[in-house]
Amino acid sequence: MRLIVGLGNPGREYQGTRHNVGFLVLDELARRLGASGDRRAHRAVLTDAVVAGQKVLLAKPQTYMNLSGQSVAEIVRYYKIETDELLVVYDDLDLAFGRIRIRPGGSAGGHNGVRSLIQALGTQEIPRLRVGIGRPSGRRAIGHVLSGWTGEEREALGQVVGDATDAVECILEKGLLGAMNEFNGR
Repeated sequence: MRLIVGLGNPGREYQGTRHNVGFLVLDELARRLGASGDRRAHRAVLTDAVVAGQKVLLAKPQTYMNLSGQSVAEIVRYYKIETDELLVVYDDLDLAFGRIRIRPGGSAGGHNGVRSLIQALGTQEIPRLRVGIGRPSGRRAIGHVLSGWTGEEREALGQVVGDATDAVECILEKGLLGAMNEFNGR
């Protein structure tokens, strides 16, 4: 079984924020796969899917971003998922809006949700797909990630989420290295 985790914050007040782009990608992936039947377990919203005959579990932790690792660690332990069968999708300030980067692991890079995952799982080797939201000029990072999209970003957001979802599907079909070769150069 594969586990795809989208990071974000629960609650209506966070739905349209940059920090929830991981949730948006998982919602689009579930839509494309025809996956339904959301259920709550392990402090997350979980959805079962099948890709190319392979069971895939989609998870949106409901612990708030900074505690995401608690939920993900519970899921990983319960389903006995190895970290190389995990993929985490999240926002990244250090990438320009709309850019996508796939990595097999690495540091948290200042992202508190990823920091929580690394602490809870005990490893930095967590495959990830980072979706660029851009770094603000003259604005604190926390205000930027928790704010809504600009009009221009909103117009492009469907394409960005679509591209990120394409990358997730590519990872599931071709593996991490194949997807890195295809998407990291864009």
